[in-house]
Amino acid sequence: MRLLAAAGAGFVIALYNPISKARPWQLGRAFECLTAILPGTTPVVFGRAAGRPDERIEVFLLADADAEKADMATCIIIGSPETRIIKRGEKPALVYTPRSAAGPRK
Repeated sequence: MRLLAAAGAGFVIALYNPISKARPWQLGRAFECLTAILPGTTPVVFGRAAGRPDERIEVFLLADADAEKADMATCIIIGSPETRIIKRGEKPALVYTPRSAAGPRK
């Protein structure tokens, strides 16, 4: 499965239009599969309706990611094992992935 290969290689993964009436199960299954490879502390960004008045961006840990929070207007970004959440006091947290990785995980 390409999703597992990308996660195993340490890539950040973006899923566009991840859920619909015709395929409501796929995102939940993807999260289940990814938890076998990625740490539960991997950041997952749910960006809904980006650039529109009803825009909503939420950050979860993979262990807490809930597919039911997504719809066709949501873009899901799943971090790599190197991705970190950077808290900034009163400002929204940043999600950051360094350009270089620490190396292959065993």
